[in-house]
Amino acid sequence: MSGPDRPALPVVIVGGLHAEARRATVARLLADVPGSVVLHHDLATAAAGTVVRTVRDATGILSAGEAPLVNDCACCALREDLVPELVRLADAGGTPLAVVELWDSVEPKAMAEVVTAGGFTVTGVITAVDPALVLPYLGNGDDLAEGGLAAAATDQRTVADTFARQLEYAPVLALADSLPGSPEADDEDRELLAQLHPTARRVSVGPGGGRGGGQDGGHGGGHGGVPGNAAAGGPSATPSSELARAALAGFDVESAAAAQHPACALLPAEADAHGVTTLVWHRRRPFHPGRLYAALEDLTCAAARSRGRFWLADKADTLLHWDAAGGALCVEGAGPWLASLPDAAWDLVPPVRRAAAALDWHPEHGDRCQHLVFTSPGLDRDGLDRLLESCLLTDAEYAAGRAAWERLPSGFDTLLEV
Repeated sequence: MSGPDRPALPVVIVGGLHAEARRATVARLLADVPGSVVLHHDLATAAAGTVVRTVRDATGILSAGEAPLVNDCACCALREDLVPELVRLADAGGTPLAVVELWDSVEPKAMAEVVTAGGFTVTGVITAVDPALVLPYLGNGDDLAEGGLAAAATDQRTVADTFARQLEYAPVLALADSLPGSPEADDEDRELLAQLHPTARRVSVGPGGGRGGGQDGGHGGGHGGVPGNAAAGGPSATPSSELARAALAGFDVESAAAAQHPACALLPAEADAHGVTTLVWHRRRPFHPGRLYAALEDLTCAAARSRGRFWLADKADTLLHWDAAGGALCVEGAGPWLASLPDAAWDLVPPVRRAAAALDWHPEHGDRCQHLVFTSPGLDRDGLDRLLESCLLTDAEYAAGRAAWERLPSGFDTLLEV
């Protein structure tokens, strides 16, 4: 949908379940990038059959309309309506930055891919966070529907797993401190956030924030110019704040997707500070399916957040994804381990995955491994380590070999729906 003569329109996506933090972030972008425009689709009215769209700038609402539901899916309606609105803005010219403010439970990954597929350049993805609410949201195992946050009648996500994905996908976290009605964040809150997403660029948008402070992870592709200004007929300008620079720094949709894939995800490293601990548990020996299944509840509740990849003795060719938050665990098959593929199939595997496997290759098991990461305040490292070790094959079980492993009774067939 991108015409060859259409002026460039950089797009930044701002999301997050912390609605007040998200609004503060959007307001700061409007102030810091003069002439920028915000597009927002409110899914709260989806039950009535429509999605309400608003387009506004720093002065107020420029236009409003309704988009009908598509296949009873509010997010589908958003996808169908968003790109045409961006096309309209681009064709009109004069907009230095389009800010797509996502509704509460909409995840940025899907929308970044929609915008890119529509022919636009996503220059940044930002998740807005109130640091004092990180632990409460990670511990909230309620269904989104219970809080009126579901994006569709069939939406079965929880508050915790949705928040975790929003947080971990975005390369930039906008920290809104001292919001009205919110408790004051302490060192533990900030450390938890830092350990959950250690590579994120953290920018303050609290009172007096947005013009410095936070962690500046480098300006990436933003070398002072606001993309689109010259093409739209306006003068080139230097972004006036760290938040604006982060919004325009550049974003690679394919790299972001690869960073979330269980086979090559960049997981947090060991850490222990301000009462928050991250345990990285890495082993080569496979899990005994029965003992691991019996320990799932204790393992899931051991940390506010845990994730990674693992393998079971009776399913040695399948890479399994571990994803836990809010006391709930999702285990899914994520395709084969590379070691189980014939050589001819390796050319079909993305280079980033081949590189990740090569860095951690074992002469006997290839890329098969247990790589699980647990992050939480008050984490019982020793107890968790002992429990995980007890779930591995014993020396005698391991020595029996793969033919014997495959005959072990599996407790995961129902969980994996195989």
